[in-house]
Amino acid sequence: MTHKITLIPGDGIGPEVTDAVVQILAAARVAIEWDRHDAGVIAVERGGTPLPPELIQSIRRNAVALKGPVTTPVGEGFTSVNVGLRKGLDLYANLRPVWNLPGVPARFGNVDLVIVRENTEDLYAGLEHQIVPGVVESLKIITEKASTRIGRFAFEHARRHGRKRVTAIHKANIMKLSDGLFLDSVRAVAKEFPEIAYDERIIDAACMQLVLTPERFDVLVLPNLYGDIVSDLGAGLVGGLGVVGAANLGTACAVFEAVHGSAPDIAGKGVANPTALLLSAVLMLHHIDETAAAGAVMQALGRVLTSGVRTRDLGGTATTREFADAVCKVL
Repeated sequence: MTHKITLIPGDGIGPEVTDAVVQILAAARVAIEWDRHDAGVIAVERGGTPLPPELIQSIRRNAVALKGPVTTPVGEGFTSVNVGLRKGLDLYANLRPVWNLPGVPARFGNVDLVIVRENTEDLYAGLEHQIVPGVVESLKIITEKASTRIGRFAFEHARRHGRKRVTAIHKANIMKLSDGLFLDSVRAVAKEFPEIAYDERIIDAACMQLVLTPERFDVLVLPNLYGDIVSDLGAGLVGGLGVVGAANLGTACAVFEAVHGSAPDIAGKGVANPTALLLSAVLMLHHIDETAAAGAVMQALGRVLTSGVRTRDLGGTATTREFADAVCKVL
C-alpha cells in the first residue's frame, strides 16, 4: 500500500537531512506519498506563523508525520514548534530508544534503554508570566490523568517489547505534591503489570547512575522537563544527538523527529549527519507496519557505519549525500 505522510523538512540542516532520509526510504522500497509543509523560521518568512493551520490539518488527516529539526529562538521570538505540535495534537508520549550503533564510538558499549517522557504538561509546557518587573513565575502542572496515561504507555511498551523493568524518575522528596502525584499515578499502573519489575529513582541520583552504570536501566518514565534533560543525557552515552531517534505519539497522530537542533552554522555545507532522522524514520516504519523495511534500513545503516563511511561529526569525511548514497547502495 502507499502511505500518505506529512513531511516537515524544517530549517537549518533540516532540508538536507530530510532529503537524505526520503532518498533512503525510497531505496528501501517503501511506497510513500509525501505531503510537504513548512514550520518554524521558513513558515514565519512565508506566512507569518511558525505553525501554519494547514500543517496541523495535514498531520490530523494523515495521522503520521516525519519532521526535520526546527529552530527555536532563545529568550525571544516565537514559541517552540515542537511544544505547539505536542499540545495541538495531544502527542502525550515522547519515546526515545537509546542504544549503541555498530561502528559509532561511544562512552559505553552496552547501552540498551528506552526513555518515555510525558509530553504535554509540567514546567516544560511554558506556562509562565511576569508578576512584577524582575519577578517571573513558571507553573509546574502535574495531573493524575497525564501521569497515569504516560505510566500506562511505559508499561505497555515494556510488555510489548519484552522489557523487564520500568523505573519512574522524580523529585518527590522536595516537590511532594506534584511529583508525588506523578509517582502515585505510576505506582497504580504498575500494579496492573505484575510481570514487569518497578522501581523509582530521584532525578539527581538517576543522572549519576546513568553516567556510571547505564546498563542497570531498562525503561525510564519521567515527567516532561526531567525527560527532556535525561533523554539528551542518554544520547550522550551512545555518541550524541546525531545517533538517536525519537517519536511523539498520541492516540490519533504520531510525529517522528530528529532530536538534535537545526545547526544553522553548518546549514548548506552538505556535511550534516542524517542518522538521527533516519532512526526516527525507522520508528515510523514500525509504526506503519513496514517492519521488513525497518529491519533492512537498520542492517544497511549498520553495514555502512562499520565499513567506516561516517559523517564529520562521527570522525569521518563523508558528506550528507555520500552517506545517504552508501546506505542506498547497500539497500
